[in-house]
Amino acid sequence: MTEEAILQGCLNNQPAAQQELYSRYSPKMLTVCYRFARNREDAEDMLQEGFIRVFTQIHQFQHKGSFEGWIRRIIVHTCINHLKKHKKFNDAVDISNAQNIMVREESVPSIIQAKQVIECIRTLPVGYRTVLNLFAIEGFTHREIAQMLEIEESTSRSQYTRAKAMLEQLLVQKKIILQPQRQGEWVAAAHPRF
Repeated sequence: MTEEAILQGCLNNQPAAQQELYSRYSPKMLTVCYRFARNREDAEDMLQEGFIRVFTQIHQFQHKGSFEGWIRRIIVHTCINHLKKHKKFNDAVDISNAQNIMVREESVPSIIQAKQVIECIRTLPVGYRTVLNLFAIEGFTHREIAQMLEIEESTSRSQYTRAKAMLEQLLVQKKIILQPQRQGEWVAAAHPRF
């Protein structure tokens, strides 16, 4: 079934088209949800809520950009709303471990796809994890993130900086990256577990 046929079928409330859309896009979107969620159950809840929104808002797709990108945006917003609804974004954050850690911008994105890194991201406090996902992975600006999360833009920036620092500390502890031998120099572990 082509993407256009799926879209048209969903607009006509055809169960086969809706099932095809879900089957085609849910694995990728579950991965998106999983990055925001603390566990698989939360991720599956986010996914289900997101696809309900996709099906109810499908008439709003305007063929500007990719259909998958449009679905992804709905899923990301659903994840944010889920965190807000369940007050998970406002959980207390202990930043004592995130101070005085050197941060190099290129060290995190260069290995961001590795399963171990994603698992480390999932252990970050929810506020840090959310901002890191939205900025570094989803590509939102700090201004957009601030609007989505109803926080100050400076809060988004500081949470992102602290998230990177905390993530780097976790990556060093798990020996995914090594601490620098000289200032500014990060090295991948000799035997990474990718």
